[in-house]
Amino acid sequence: MIQMMKKIKNIRVITLDLDDTIWEIHPVINRAENRLYEWLEKFYPKITRQYQKSDIHDVRSQVMTEFSDYKHDITFLRKMVLSRIAISVGYRPDFIDKAFQIFDEVRNDVDIFPGVIETLEVLGKKFKIIAVTNGNANLATIGIDYLFDNVVTAIKAGAAKPSSKIFEMAIDLGGAKASETLHVGDHPEFDVDGAHKAGLKTVWVNRDKSIWPENYARPGIEISHVSDLINYLD
Repeated sequence: MIQMMKKIKNIRVITLDLDDTIWEIHPVINRAENRLYEWLEKFYPKITRQYQKSDIHDVRSQVMTEFSDYKHDITFLRKMVLSRIAISVGYRPDFIDKAFQIFDEVRNDVDIFPGVIETLEVLGKKFKIIAVTNGNANLATIGIDYLFDNVVTAIKAGAAKPSSKIFEMAIDLGGAKASETLHVGDHPEFDVDGAHKAGLKTVWVNRDKSIWPENYARPGIEISHVSDLINYLD
C-alpha cells in the first residue's frame, strides 16, 4: 500500500535551528578550541603551562555552575573562563576580546550540509525564515545572512531553548501566529519539545536515525535532512 506523504499546511514562517541542523558543530568547536589553545601557547604561555585543554574544560564547568543565570550567554561564559585562567597565572585579562576573536573566527568556519543553501533559497521565496539558536554563530561572517529574515539568539532573548521565551521572540518577529510558525531543528528537547510547548508546529531533523525519546512531545514530521523539508510544505 502506498503511503501518502503528510503535508504541513498553513505555515507562514519557518524558524530554523543552526548547530547540528544545517552544519555539524562539534568538529567546529574542537577546531576553534585547538586554535585558541595554540594562540595562547604562543602569546600567553604561562596559561598553557598551567592548564591543559581538559583543565580549561573543568574551569568552564565551574564557571557555568557559578554563573548559572548566564547559561544562555555562551560568549560571556567563554570570556569569563579566559579571564579566570589568565588572572590565575598572573596575566591582566585585557587580551580576552582578542582571544575570543581567535576562537570565533574558526567557530564561524562551518561546513554547511549539502543542499541546505539551495533549499533555503527556494523556501525563502514563500516563507519568512528566522534562525533560532542557542549558539553564537555569525551568519554574516559565514556568508548566509541573506537566507534569513531575522535571527533570534539566546543572548537576544535572554533565555535559551527550550524556554518558550526564545520562541515567542521569533513568533513576534515573524509576524504570524504560533500555529502558523514551523520550527525545524535536531534536538528533541531544545527544538521539538520547546517549540511544541510554545505552540509552534515542529519538524525533527534526525540525521543519525536516532530513536525518539518518549518523554518529549513528538514532532509533527521527522526528516533526515533540511533539504527534505520542501517535500512536506504546501
